[in-house]
Amino acid sequence: MTLRNYTKTFLIVSIIVLSLGGLMLHVRIHPIQVNKANIIPLICGALSIFAVPVLFSFKKTVQYGYVLNGMLAIIGTVIMTHYSIANLPRPVTFEAIFFETLLASILMLWTAFFVGKAIFEIETFGYDQEKEKKGITYRYPNMGWWFVHLITLSTVYTLGHLLWKQS
Repeated sequence: MTLRNYTKTFLIVSIIVLSLGGLMLHVRIHPIQVNKANIIPLICGALSIFAVPVLFSFKKTVQYGYVLNGMLAIIGTVIMTHYSIANLPRPVTFEAIFFETLLASILMLWTAFFVGKAIFEIETFGYDQEKEKKGITYRYPNMGWWFVHLITLSTVYTLGHLLWKQS
């Protein structure tokens, strides 16, 4: 096994472990029996545990794994941010925001995203210490592309929530 494959294997295992931990936390805190909407994170967690690692395992499908992993992180971030805002602890303090919201879970999601980005970068561009990182910031596969999607999906979600709110 090459050092590259060895590193890639551990990065894939990292995504599985992070996703499994997040899913276990979610199922414990938000069981499906209480609210049927809790099935959405369950499906996203299952995709993160099973589909994303398989897609990252093959050079031909690594880009699909990268996009799916990133979109799952964005979906989770948007939904958990909404839940945290809707259930803000009182009084609102820095300590309450850090320890009584879903900020820790959102950070776990983005950790899985960054691990996936590392897999994608290694598999797509290789590793050369002297090679400069180039490309237009807001174009795929750069981070700006993800920020555009995060902002766009957040805006669409917020508009949907505000416009189709049940009275």
